[in-house]
Amino acid sequence: MSEQIQHLLENIGFEAKLVDEIITTGRIKKAKAGDIVVGPDSPGTEMPIVISGLLKVIRQDPQGHEVFLYYLEGGETCAMSITTCINEKKSSFKLYAEEDSTLWMIPIHQLDDWVVKYPAFRKFVFDSYQMRMDEMLTTIDSVVFHKMDERLYRFLLDTKQATGSFEIRKTHEQIANELNTSRVVISRLLKQLEREEKIEQHRNRIEIL
Repeated sequence: MSEQIQHLLENIGFEAKLVDEIITTGRIKKAKAGDIVVGPDSPGTEMPIVISGLLKVIRQDPQGHEVFLYYLEGGETCAMSITTCINEKKSSFKLYAEEDSTLWMIPIHQLDDWVVKYPAFRKFVFDSYQMRMDEMLTTIDSVVFHKMDERLYRFLLDTKQATGSFEIRKTHEQIANELNTSRVVISRLLKQLEREEKIEQHRNRIEIL
C-alpha cells in the first residue's frame, strides 16, 4: 500500500521530501460505499487525499435537506476539508463514499508548514480550491438558471464521468435526495429522458445512452 501511496503522490507532483513526510505522518482510512467519511459535526483534524474509489460532497441545511456539490476521485482532496482544518472548525458538509474507497488522512498540524515549505503542496491546495469553486459555481448555476430536467440530466452525466460507467446504480429516491426534490418529480423526469432516448431504465439502475 505504501508503494501505491508514494506513486500517487509523486504523480501529483509533490517533492520527494514532501512525499516522505506525508507517508510518515498520515494514516490510511478505508470506507465502504455509503459510509460517511466526514459528517457535519466531525472535528477538522485531518485532510483526506483519495487514493482509490469515489467520494461525493453533500451540503446539508438545518432542516436536513441535502444538495450534491461535487465528486472526489483518486489524487484529489476536498477544498472544504482544507478550510475546516485551517480554521479548526467542525465541518458544514458531508463527505460520502460513493463506492468502496481508500483515503490517506493528513493531520491538520502539518498543513501550514507544508504550504510554506513546498511549492507543489501550495499549488495543490490552491488548485483544489479553484477546481471546487468552479464546480460549486456550476452547481449554483444549475440550481438558479436550469430547469429540473436539465439539472437531472447534468447530474447523470457528471456521475457517469466520475464513475467511468454508463450504468448509474441509484434509486429514484437517492437521486431525489441529492438534487433536493421529490421522488415523484425524479420518476417523471426520468421517464421523459427515456422517451427522448437519452437513458434506459432498469431495476435500481439507469443506463446512459
